[in-house]
Amino acid sequence: MKENIKVGVIGLGKRGMGTVEQVMVPQKGVVVAAVCDVYPDRAQAGADLVEKLTGKRPFATTDAHELIALPELDAVVITAAWEAHIPLAIEAMEHGKYAAMEVAGAYTLDQCHELVKTYEKTGVPCMFLENCCYGRTELMIQNMVRKGAFGCIVYCEGGYCHDLREEITTGEECRHYRLRNYQHRNLDNYPSHELGPIAQLLDINHGNRMVSLNSVASGSYGLHEYVMKTRGENDKLANVDWAQGDVVDTIIKCSRGETIHIQLDTSLPRAYSRRFTVRGTKGMYMEDNNSIYMDDTPEANDHFNWKPHWDNAQEYFEKYEHPIWKQYLAEGVQGGHDGMDWLVYGAFFRAVQNETEVPIDVYDAAAWMAVSVLSEQSILLGGAPVAIPDFTNGKFTMR
Repeated sequence: MKENIKVGVIGLGKRGMGTVEQVMVPQKGVVVAAVCDVYPDRAQAGADLVEKLTGKRPFATTDAHELIALPELDAVVITAAWEAHIPLAIEAMEHGKYAAMEVAGAYTLDQCHELVKTYEKTGVPCMFLENCCYGRTELMIQNMVRKGAFGCIVYCEGGYCHDLREEITTGEECRHYRLRNYQHRNLDNYPSHELGPIAQLLDINHGNRMVSLNSVASGSYGLHEYVMKTRGENDKLANVDWAQGDVVDTIIKCSRGETIHIQLDTSLPRAYSRRFTVRGTKGMYMEDNNSIYMDDTPEANDHFNWKPHWDNAQEYFEKYEHPIWKQYLAEGVQGGHDGMDWLVYGAFFRAVQNETEVPIDVYDAAAWMAVSVLSEQSILLGGAPVAIPDFTNGKFTMR
């Protein structure tokens, strides 16, 4: 076991800087030894932050290739723009360094296949940093599924439902990559927040796999109206023909027979939700009212009057709290996003320290990220089904 590991961070926007401060530097045995951003001021700010927190100034560069080539690094964390995630992860693995990618979708299937091939060639792990897989409720529901509380799981649902209109339309000022993506692509561009926890409880790549999907997209109206309201008709975004549909719905079929419905909804006014829903032969969980409905409980008689039972999921933590969260609560919750960031980054850093496999690996990353490019294809085909590759090449039956 390596007592201390040296980590390089590529991408120092809001997400990168936040995780450096709240999650990376505070982790025991983790040394942020190098930082990088294509913008010199961000690279400087990243180095300043690490020096302020630790008293030691890391190496700083605007060249990601230079950072990856540093021989002293054990791992590279990629929090850069979406387009860079897979190429930089591949390069890090080829240099013998553990890689960790923040979340987003893929741009081509070839990228996903190359990610897997690189791991199989080098043996160097790469982790997909899907923090929602470590959510307290998501893990409790997964534990209930494992214990058979919901019976045979038939259907799951989730969404990335988040009003991002301000972030998207201020992309040029804030140097944020979402702007160019929403201008030029129409797809589910951010599927893994909802899909990751569902894939894990359905054993995707571990005895089960996703075999096909259908996607449809609504028209694109929300961003134009928002620009006209907040920036005016003379703004250069006023005449943009936004490619991204306001709401994208995707239905995924699994080899064991389950179906998954995921939704992207980020350019209309709405309350935040990941719409996490699990339906089985004995009961269900639904996030939007945080309730669990069980077939064999007295409350089941109230299925026509369920509102009094909203938020009853809290009552199930005592019996079904996941072991990860039992330990985490005892130690003290830390980091961002209700503690999920600390858990997902901690899992990666422990794998690097122990030189073991990562819990969310390249096969998971490829399958979940491929949903983006495949949804794009299905939308262009009028919602026709498209096949989802088996990135494990049959090994999912043995994993």
